[in-house]
Amino acid sequence: MCAVIAEKMEFFGKNHVMIPWHDSVRDESVPIKKASIKDRATLIGRAGMIELSCGTGAWRVRDSMNILGRVIGVAVTADVGLTSINFSVSDNDQFYSESLTLTGTGVNTEKLMQMENFMDEMVLHEGNYTLGEVHRMLDEIDKAPQHWGNVSAGLASGLACSSFTFLLGGGLTEMAGAFVGAAIGHYVRKKMLGKRLQLVLAICTSVAAACLSYELMFLLLRFLFHVETSHEAGYIGSMLFIIPGFPLITSGLDMAKQDMRSGLERLGHALVIIVSGTLTGWLVAYFMHIQPGNFLPLGLSPLTLFLLRLPASFCGVFGFSTMYNSSPKMSATAGLIGMISNTLRLELIDLFGIPGAAAAFIDALVSGLIASKVHHKLGYPRIALTVPSIVIMVPGMFMYKSMYYLGTGALSVGMGWMTKAILMVVCMPLGLLFARVLTDRRWRYDN
Repeated sequence: MCAVIAEKMEFFGKNHVMIPWHDSVRDESVPIKKASIKDRATLIGRAGMIELSCGTGAWRVRDSMNILGRVIGVAVTADVGLTSINFSVSDNDQFYSESLTLTGTGVNTEKLMQMENFMDEMVLHEGNYTLGEVHRMLDEIDKAPQHWGNVSAGLASGLACSSFTFLLGGGLTEMAGAFVGAAIGHYVRKKMLGKRLQLVLAICTSVAAACLSYELMFLLLRFLFHVETSHEAGYIGSMLFIIPGFPLITSGLDMAKQDMRSGLERLGHALVIIVSGTLTGWLVAYFMHIQPGNFLPLGLSPLTLFLLRLPASFCGVFGFSTMYNSSPKMSATAGLIGMISNTLRLELIDLFGIPGAAAAFIDALVSGLIASKVHHKLGYPRIALTVPSIVIMVPGMFMYKSMYYLGTGALSVGMGWMTKAILMVVCMPLGLLFARVLTDRRWRYDN
């Protein structure tokens, strides 16, 4: 009986069905301004869904839908979540509503930039296109290829996490292990998600693969060079590729703009990734008898440390940016911004004793201000520059240590690490918010 039911359910197909956008249009030769309310609404909904699939926040999605609505002569109201949009359009005497849902969520900064160019094109030509022409433009954006394959994305992850490990105080041994572990872990995650396997399963498997790869690399280095056992603690750096930078940052920005539904859903999504990843890391460490100890002192002078932090910050941000499918030029631009702001943050902490959360606010503020200038100069989306440039300071090590000590029963120590992590995570979007308010007039008001 159960087997028969299961077979019938398989026959019904997937929960999320791909929408045949062109099939819903009766006549593609009709100018969009003269199309039916249904065809115009479908066009606006499709553009909004592409924006949402790029990982950007609710305000950006709604703003794009409103821009397109004004161009083609309708008013738009939209309720945007993490993976869904409920919206209505109206002209003088007609109303039409739709509810659309993505199959999943992700980040694609290249596609986001193409959507911004598409919006600029629509405004520039005042929407003088046919329905077919606009849908074909969106087809090209939808089918845009990835800049980085699974192998190159894995190597970029290794570069980012090894640089991150150095900035946290790790040496060459920890950096080598983090590079190998993160490269393999992110490769595993990309392969699993490419086969549309469940997100939590992909996160847990990839983190376990990263930690085990780090341990194997450490044992190899220990056999060849007799490195000290204390270097084993650097396994934390190998799992930092799971940091959900985009949902963490956009959740704060959405809530600041009173888009509470989107903000809370994005925060929940980020917490699922963080909890499943850190819990997996703790379980691996527990069964392998590894403890997250402190890194050994590097013995570098303040000047040498400053000079090394510059390229490490650049490489870390560049690596994280490529993981979001940014082009090489966009990744390098984000890397330069992060090189300035992140090095400034670390120097403020070391030289002036500024608390980490306050330094994180300054870092995000500086990144946001520079990104706004670059946005006006080169046209790159702000969020495609700001998030990669500050994701390197997301306290992944604090989050993991919090989970580790809570898991081992050291509640006071675990809560201490958790408090530090929460303060830094709150200050990061706050810094970007103030930068946006200072440089973008529309962000100073609630409408």
